Amino acid sequence: MEVLFGGLFILGVFYLAFRPSRFKNKTSTPAVETPSELRPNPKPSTETKTDQPTRFDEKSAEQSHAARILSGPAWIVDGDTIKVQNTQIRLFGIDAPELNHPYGKNAKWALHRLCKGHTVRAEISEMDDYGRTVARCYLSDGRDLSAEMVKQGLAIDWPKFSGGLYRNLEPSDVRKKLFLADARQKGKMHVWKKFEERQSI
Repeated sequence: MEVLFGGLFILGVFYLAFRPSRFKNKTSTPAVETPSELRPNPKPSTETKTDQPTRFDEKSAEQSHAARILSGPAWIVDGDTIKVQNTQIRLFGIDAPELNHPYGKNAKWALHRLCKGHTVRAEISEMDDYGRTVARCYLSDGRDLSAEMVKQGLAIDWPKFSGGLYRNLEPSDVRKKLFLADARQKGKMHVWKKFEERQSI
């Protein structure tokens, strides 16, 4: 009998010593690092950095229902586009010449002189599908930037967007002077094409 119990005791000891543990800590298993070539590659960024101003997309623009105001120094992109707090803003209701068009650089530097030393208040009125904005912009002394650019003859009123708000501020000959901006408003883009063809010769 003692031999039988002794044999069972020894078998029990062997069983306990060599069976898989029920209480094994699963978190104690060392982590195996995935080789870099098997890791998923991050999606390439779709953002592109460019020094060229991104044009406002009037077709996808919608009125901004939530009032949003930006305030700060303005960085000038061209005669009707500024940046405030890293947001690119198209001045409300006007159209200035492109930088490579006649008076384009004059318009940019006129806007620069107007904004220099001022905190610009931008009251956003519209936003397009790409997050670009249109805003009524005011200098710290209350002057409307769009009105000031039209008064100087370096931008024209864009009635489609302004409702004719700035038309009475236009100098008499400004639409002949800024004929390319005027042509854009009238949908005469062949005038642009001819001008750019002459420039490339």
